[in-house]
Amino acid sequence: MTGTPQAQEAMEALQARRAVEALRSGVPSRDAVGALGSGQAGIEDRFLTLLDGTGTPRRTGQRGLLLGGGFGTGKSHLLEHLAHLAADRGFVVSRVVVSKETPLHDPVKVLRAAVEAATLPTGTFGAVPEAVGALDAGSPAYAELLRWASGSAVSERFALTVSLLPYAQENDGDFAEMIVRFWSGDPIGVAALRRQARFAGKGKPALATVPARELARQRFRFLSRLFVAGGYEGWVILLDEVELIGRYTPLQRGRSYAELAGWLRPDPEDPGSPLVSVLAMTDDFDAAVLTAKNDREAIPAKLRAKQNSEWDEVAGGAEAGMRLVERAMLLLTPPDAAELDRAYSVLKQLHGAAFGWSPPDVVGLERLGATRMRQYVRAWINEWDLIRLDPAFRPESQAAAVPTGYAEAAELEG
Repeated sequence: MTGTPQAQEAMEALQARRAVEALRSGVPSRDAVGALGSGQAGIEDRFLTLLDGTGTPRRTGQRGLLLGGGFGTGKSHLLEHLAHLAADRGFVVSRVVVSKETPLHDPVKVLRAAVEAATLPTGTFGAVPEAVGALDAGSPAYAELLRWASGSAVSERFALTVSLLPYAQENDGDFAEMIVRFWSGDPIGVAALRRQARFAGKGKPALATVPARELARQRFRFLSRLFVAGGYEGWVILLDEVELIGRYTPLQRGRSYAELAGWLRPDPEDPGSPLVSVLAMTDDFDAAVLTAKNDREAIPAKLRAKQNSEWDEVAGGAEAGMRLVERAMLLLTPPDAAELDRAYSVLKQLHGAAFGWSPPDVVGLERLGATRMRQYVRAWINEWDLIRLDPAFRPESQAAAVPTGYAEAAELEG
């Protein structure tokens, strides 16, 4: 029956059903986003411009976008749509949700989450091993990766492991896997590196100690270059629910602001980096956290009070990050009448395909400026569900606001 019109119809009904169920739950699945689109053409254009500029040295401006919107306005939905756009253009894509397990202030944990989530344009996970498998030691791409890694943007460990990879792949599979794990975030022993370098005839390399946080940042730089060497356009990292940093304690908020600045500003160590980032947070963060908690003044003061050069650097980064929240946030555009009509039409057709019926027109919610797209979508779907079960029933939907808060909670810091 595979390939028959009946099978094709059944597959289309299944895809429609998956999309409807995802939209009902507020989950931005591939099916749901593909069916509904984003409705944020301006942000899409800005994102595609960033993708087009990867590899071009940037010393000013931004290499990432900061998106802002209220709860239910479609931030996660938009991130999924941007992920599709990036994959269609040949980028490796990682979606990371800021959480207790992945606190923004800890680049080591963010790196691990990004590597685990890294997806090839084909939709396949395991992007790092796949990119390594595509490397050809005799190719210009490999030579360029080795040349770049031999510069000042990353530790000597990266150039050494790149140069040792062909030898290890031929002579020591376990060490070749160790190299890939090192690039992905695992430690690698200096003694093991020097032993393998001796076996490969590379003498005894000097390997300086690198702090774990800095090594994680260097891995982000290196992996984006590795993906290019493996035949992809670069690496796009999408960070969702960034507003959680508002609930951290002051010192970790400061670190988080500094990391946010690092994600959005050009990398001074690698201005031509093929890495693009998009961060999404609530649009009230400035008022509810930066202003209400007096973070603009209090956070830098607390950091500098430690009288330590490292914390002074974090304070400068935190100030830059807070300025970006104030000035660089791109707000999601509320749906206008035309966008609501389009979404309603798409969903009506989708619901009919999912359940094999002809949905009637429903009222849904009153069209008010404060009503969010998720609320409209849920109301339409719920009303069609009820009428499908009882054609005589006339549902009436109401929307209620969901309060959010930024009370500090140290347990969220990871």
